[in-house]
Amino acid sequence: MFRPRLSARALICATICCAGIAAGAAHASADDDPSPRTTPAEHERSDPPTTDFLRDVMPVLNKAGCTGGKCHGSFQGRGGFQLSLFGFNPQLDYEALVKQARGRRLSLAAPDASLALRKPLGELPHGGGIRFREGEPAHRILRTWIARGAPDAADDDLHIERLEVTPSEVILQPGQHRDLHVTAHWSDGVVRDVTSWAIYEVREDKYAEASPAGRVEALEPGRTSITVVYMGAVAAIPVTVPYGQLSDTLDFPAANYIDEHVAREWSKLGIRPAALCDDTTFIRRVYLDVIGTMPRREQIESFTASTDENKRAKLIDQLLERGEYVDHWATKWGDLLRVHRRYVGDKGLWTFWGWLRQSMRENKPADELTRELLTSTGSLYSNGATAYYYVDQKPEELAETTSQLFLGVRLQCARCHHHPYEIWSQEDYYGLANFFTRIELKDNQDNGRYGGAKLLKPVTSENRDRRAKMRVEPKVFGHQVDVEQTGDVRKLLADWITADDNPYFAKNIANRYWSYFLGRGLVEPVDDLRATNPASHPELLDALAADLVAHDYDVKHLIRTICNSRIYQLASEVTPTRDQDGMFYTHHRYQRLPAAVLLDAVNQATGVTESFDGLPAGTRAISLPDPAIPSYFLDSFGRSVRANPCECATSTAPDLSQALHLINSPDIDKKISSSGGRLARLLGEKKSDAAIVEELYFATLCRGPSEAETSRAVELVAAAPSKQIGFEDLFWTLLNSTEFVFNH
Repeated sequence: MFRPRLSARALICATICCAGIAAGAAHASADDDPSPRTTPAEHERSDPPTTDFLRDVMPVLNKAGCTGGKCHGSFQGRGGFQLSLFGFNPQLDYEALVKQARGRRLSLAAPDASLALRKPLGELPHGGGIRFREGEPAHRILRTWIARGAPDAADDDLHIERLEVTPSEVILQPGQHRDLHVTAHWSDGVVRDVTSWAIYEVREDKYAEASPAGRVEALEPGRTSITVVYMGAVAAIPVTVPYGQLSDTLDFPAANYIDEHVAREWSKLGIRPAALCDDTTFIRRVYLDVIGTMPRREQIESFTASTDENKRAKLIDQLLERGEYVDHWATKWGDLLRVHRRYVGDKGLWTFWGWLRQSMRENKPADELTRELLTSTGSLYSNGATAYYYVDQKPEELAETTSQLFLGVRLQCARCHHHPYEIWSQEDYYGLANFFTRIELKDNQDNGRYGGAKLLKPVTSENRDRRAKMRVEPKVFGHQVDVEQTGDVRKLLADWITADDNPYFAKNIANRYWSYFLGRGLVEPVDDLRATNPASHPELLDALAADLVAHDYDVKHLIRTICNSRIYQLASEVTPTRDQDGMFYTHHRYQRLPAAVLLDAVNQATGVTESFDGLPAGTRAISLPDPAIPSYFLDSFGRSVRANPCECATSTAPDLSQALHLINSPDIDKKISSSGGRLARLLGEKKSDAAIVEELYFATLCRGPSEAETSRAVELVAAAPSKQIGFEDLFWTLLNSTEFVFNH
């Protein structure tokens, strides 16, 4: 059973879903704020009669910004005074405030003379400026604590068990406001209203803003989230500003659960979707998304002519069994796993690439693929999965890659300090890294390498916050591994990662695949799953993950479910008036074709094969094993150089250099005018100008031209110096069109 650990020393609330947050959305008007500021009698007041360093003083320092990275929480401190970043080490902070600098920061006999009060009050020069004023709660708490002898924390192990924020969701019209109410549940049973001491941050501040007191005000239609932070515990509250009138129901016949979840969000936002795309748009879209290949004219005409009501579902099934599926998805995973000869040499490259292609061909479940990589042993030349331990070899690098790739968690920050917005601590970081300290790579004297498991002593790391050495055994979220009883601790790690109740693994896979087909993830960036980066549709992400688990991590089932949804099949909009960034999936987003897919599309349209060094003529770009094979086109259009496991390593963002390449490239011009290409063949067949125009439209845009387009194209050809030049210009125009370069 997967159970996240609560890190008491770091005061991190380990609950990715912010458990305990009150359910239910709240509606409010500018004149009617229903949230009471009163606290139940059994709760302590926010300005208590006693002042505990941990429960009272540290929140003051955090709220005032003293522990921030730009102030005394910096790794080098400020003005000779250093606190732990975001107050994650109260013991260190107490020592620094009370005992360091010969105790001159506090004056127990004359509290008002204390530097810790006079500087933030502005009575003495202070680089941070005035942080609070005399008589304010922050000043009263600090002064009372100093006057009482600056006592240490009564309980060093005290921590927040749950941070409760109400309402759990806010829906406001522009100009309206709503007050949040924050309650901290401490490990000793104390429940306290901490609304005034929590810190509020808005993710996208063009939609809403939050005051230091927790008042949320809507600005313009859209959705954002408010991150609430208190003593290491975090919560994220979605804020929705509707575009129009809210409705309880929406007439949108659902094909599956995806449609139901998304339609509910449309009702909250007062928006309606675009119509379904037509058959010609759908066949091009699904071909490019599923197999990275454009359909040919005969396939398009056969599909559009069919009257079978289930033809779209049947087409999806057919594409999932095509050979190009293996090429396309092996390249996708090759980018993430960094299949490259720089790591494993030429021979190792082909075994790694071969293992990955075979995994795609077998439709290997995502959990099985992950397990094979993490527990791989044997010769690199016979088991390509062992290449995983040659791409990264240091335990820390393997920990970061494993976390980001398979859990969607960016662990890098925890290498140096506890991250304020994640549940991972330094102890977690080095505990995960220690699963990989027992890997030994050897040369077996036939130029083959193998990864083996060998027990070594645990890594000793320095926890910079505590200024002390610590020895961390292999562990994840507090689950200790008995290194004396276990032969290969990586197997236990693989068990934990792929466990059905692991809240990250299935969501990570589902979110990545959703982004491939819909143009953006439910969580963005897709490999940054955390409590303070909530999904746009959290219930949908949960449902996709649960469905994936229920079908034994079958990614083809996941693809089939996504593509069969009406959401995926909506028409695209070039300039949407609402939902411009596509967060609510009211229309299909335009996506520039990936570099390899676009190059293959150019070659298919022109009828000219590509030549890649060292590979047979006609090898497709989506079949290339690594980016070491030269191609100016692929480099220009953002293929991954496979230097890191981030999705961002592959770019599909259009830029000026790409446009100039399509316009001016001699290679493109040669393909258009090639004597063995499509245009030369069409001209040689003595077809009519209108028939040639139609062929070129099907070859590039996967549809026939309209009457107006045919008429205009024929006029263009007739006005050219020659028919050859006229059709070359038309062909060039089509290859440079948005409709060709983008999937839509």
